[in-house]
Amino acid sequence: MLRHRAAEFRKFLDEIEAAVPSQLDVDLVMDNYATHKTPLIRKWLAKRPRWHVHLTPTSSSWLNQVERFFALLTDKKIRRGVYRSVAALSSDIASFIERHNADPKPFRWTNSADDILASIERFCRYNAPAQHDAMLRTSASGH
Repeated sequence: MLRHRAAEFRKFLDEIEAAVPSQLDVDLVMDNYATHKTPLIRKWLAKRPRWHVHLTPTSSSWLNQVERFFALLTDKKIRRGVYRSVAALSSDIASFIERHNADPKPFRWTNSADDILASIERFCRYNAPAQHDAMLRTSASGH
């Protein structure tokens, strides 16, 4: 959609609601974008117990496969183009999606969960060594 407000997101959710058979649950994985958490969206979801919301952690767009696809689109198409109108940009995006969908390749994790967790631990240790060391001392002493 051209805009990304709660009203457009609600229309998207309505489309999913209409397309998914009523006997199935819906697991909705989304980021913490403000549009996803407005009163309009919260009320809509509250009325639908078959919908289960899963929010990706803040600042972890790499976990979101939709964000990963947008990064691919940006790298392979948008950055390489020159667009003199929204229509030209939209046309290029549509052609990229059409070609991608003709021969889709799934995104695959290249690291194990243990590798990812170890990387996060290294990141935390490097960026907050005093807090990390204090936490280790506290847990080692049993407090």
